[in-house]
Amino acid sequence: MKDITSIETKNVFAAKGNPLTLLGRQINVGDTAPEIVASDISVKDVKLSDFKGKVVVLSVFPSIDTTVCATQTRTFNKKATEFSPEVVVLTISKDLPFALGRFCAAEGINNIHTLSDYKYSRFGLEYGFLVKENRLLARGVVIIDKKGVVRYKEITKDIVVEPDYDKAIEVIKQLV
Repeated sequence: MKDITSIETKNVFAAKGNPLTLLGRQINVGDTAPEIVASDISVKDVKLSDFKGKVVVLSVFPSIDTTVCATQTRTFNKKATEFSPEVVVLTISKDLPFALGRFCAAEGINNIHTLSDYKYSRFGLEYGFLVKENRLLARGVVIIDKKGVVRYKEITKDIVVEPDYDKAIEVIKQLV
């Protein structure tokens, strides 16, 4: 079997029109969601399986210190107040947990779980979101149903494009 770090996907994601290469295995709708381990803002390991039995929304972005990423995080934090308790929103980036914690504290982000893939890159590689050229994550959304099956996946065409919130919310509503 091919080493996961050597799997490359091209022509999916770009930075301001410049094509980037994604590393790792591309997950697809219908796949069982791979387990991930990421760090919360206190640097504690958090697993996807910690949220078993819930609809999990993974809001993925490159860096909280950019306008589009901050907007994406604020938007999902606001939308999370409208979701059933059966839905959990996890944001994930390669930012250090301390930077994510600082942003969340300053912005009053408290309806979502903010995670960092900095330590293991497990999410980036297992879901195919790790950008080869800068080791950040591509922007997108993955929605996993209560049984652990991927029901929605979006990788935006470009780093400057926000995800399709309406489409993601439509899928969430169908799953609860």
